[in-house]
Amino acid sequence: MKYLITGGAGFIGSHLSERLLADGYEVYIIDDLSTGSIGNIEHLKTRKGFHYTIDSILNTSLLAELVDRCDIVYHLAAAVGVMLIVESPVRTIETNIKGTEAVFIQASKKKKKVIVASTSEVYGKSEQKTFKEDGDLVLGPTTKGRWSYACSKAIDEFLALAYWKEKKLPTVVIRFFNIVGPRQTGRYGMVIPRFVKQVLMDKPITIFGDGKQSRCFTHVKDAVDALVRLSLNDDAIGEVINLGNNEEITIKDLAIRIKKLVNSKSEIRYISYDEAYEEGFEDMRRRVPDLAKINRLIGYKARYSLEDIINDVIGFYREEKNLD
Repeated sequence: MKYLITGGAGFIGSHLSERLLADGYEVYIIDDLSTGSIGNIEHLKTRKGFHYTIDSILNTSLLAELVDRCDIVYHLAAAVGVMLIVESPVRTIETNIKGTEAVFIQASKKKKKVIVASTSEVYGKSEQKTFKEDGDLVLGPTTKGRWSYACSKAIDEFLALAYWKEKKLPTVVIRFFNIVGPRQTGRYGMVIPRFVKQVLMDKPITIFGDGKQSRCFTHVKDAVDALVRLSLNDDAIGEVINLGNNEEITIKDLAIRIKKLVNSKSEIRYISYDEAYEEGFEDMRRRVPDLAKINRLIGYKARYSLEDIINDVIGFYREEKNLD
């Protein structure tokens, strides 16, 4: 079996590459390094069965060649992170929609299965107690660029399901809920690596908003295991599937827990959303996944706790001394 991973030099893509290689599969990746890093795959370059290309998925002829070589495509390439979305809405929209369309066009020619990475962001301002895949999506106004990411990923989902329905291209949509682990950076607003770096540098922990908003965090190893198993499960074709953890925590309590695990004296500072991002920025108060579908499909249950996640991120930054 041969896999292609778009965005393969990214945080999740590099961990997925490791897992597939360990399972004996051949792996091709393509990444333009706009948010990924060559350092994420440096240790894989000499591994048997690993092939990497630094280029854009909008390079049609190259993408066609890579898709032809592989049996299954993981489409992870995307513009991600709240900060990037706010600062570069054009890049966000074009990367997510044009890139996804390019992948589907090439995959459809040879009916190659595509696993598409989506996001819990598509639920927007929904007030469901837990987010179910068939629940309504409630997005904010188009005058607020913050919603461009959620909208672009929702269009990706519509495209995936349309290609399955109309062209019989086997597609699977995976909605990620805050995947975290070693090699993730806080560069674009990812909260756990940002908090960890702040406490390791004895800097104040900066919480955006009042800290009462809650999230659920998923270890990248749990996510990768599910991605591999779902790629081999034909019952997942044509489905939208939540992938996450339902251990809920407020951002304030998250900061306190990270402080304790590092034994840090960093103070906690609160910064308004307007100051952190842009005027009128909106955030979701809760984001908790319903995991019944993924449990039914592959017997999924998260193996790693929030404390495991935090300790692994702490260990990564201490080992790498990568605090810039």
